[in-house]
Amino acid sequence: MNEATQVLRNEHEVILKVLEATETLAESLEGGADVPPQVLNNIIEFLKLFADRQHHRKEEDLLFPELEKKGMPRAGGPVGMMLMEHQAGRSLIAQMANAANAYAEGDRQAGAHWADAALNYVALLQDHIAKENNILFVMAERLLTPAEQQQLAAKFDGVDKQKMGEGERERLLRLADSVLKEVSVLSQA
Repeated sequence: MNEATQVLRNEHEVILKVLEATETLAESLEGGADVPPQVLNNIIEFLKLFADRQHHRKEEDLLFPELEKKGMPRAGGPVGMMLMEHQAGRSLIAQMANAANAYAEGDRQAGAHWADAALNYVALLQDHIAKENNILFVMAERLLTPAEQQQLAAKFDGVDKQKMGEGERERLLRLADSVLKEVSVLSQA
């Protein structure tokens, strides 16, 4: 059983759904739609806390070091590439947050800036997730024993509880559901 990599793949599925909603919302903003600022902030909160702080931290703090111990190089290898993409994603989320703040203060042109950063983030992360699911995790499944996979999965649970806080994962999953509903309603309007 590939528990740790399966946990990460399951989280990718949630992230991909929110990315689809983000893309839909960005296209609406580009088309001149008026979007409640809170919807933009909800997406940013999910991406910052679930995709980055929780999910990427599991990879960066736990999975990647284990792969390095098994001989996978950081520099010039898949781990290094994933780390660079995590940083690029953080930069785009910061751009989205700045644009969302300006948009909330009435600068409607900031909506186009949010949309631009969001579409760049969506493209980056969709490609990133495909590489992790189809290349990096497959390599990890070859390198890590079933016992190591289970140990990592247990440590992932610790990230959820200790670094994020009790119940925070569930709150973020509810936030993702809320975002999906909000964007669906907005796109039908």
